[in-house]
Amino acid sequence: MDWVETLVVVVHVVIAVALVGLVLIQQGKGADAGAAFGGGASQTVFGSQGSGSFLTRFTTLLAVVFFVTSFSLAIFAKQRAEVAGEAGIPVVQESSDAAPADTAADNGGASVSETEGGESDLPELE
Repeated sequence: MDWVETLVVVVHVVIAVALVGLVLIQQGKGADAGAAFGGGASQTVFGSQGSGSFLTRFTTLLAVVFFVTSFSLAIFAKQRAEVAGEAGIPVVQESSDAAPADTAADNGGASVSETEGGESDLPELE
């Protein structure tokens, strides 16, 4: 892995964990900010507007950085797939061949080549 890609992955994971923590810390619209910290003293911790505005802005900033790192990782993955395709590395694709071509159950337990005289048990179409 390239060092830039490794750095982006580490930043992406750290921001994801921070976003989860910040969302869990925040109160809903109906809850008062003082209820979480036990009274009116909570207004002085994050300034005169309380914790709501600070946490909302910080969460928004982290969300933007999270989307940027997600987009960067998608670009890295696309480039890696293109390089693998050019290098001759086979790319796994779904196959539509689910059943084998020669099944013994189709014509009474014997394949076409195993019937007498090399003839098939199937009727000929004219």
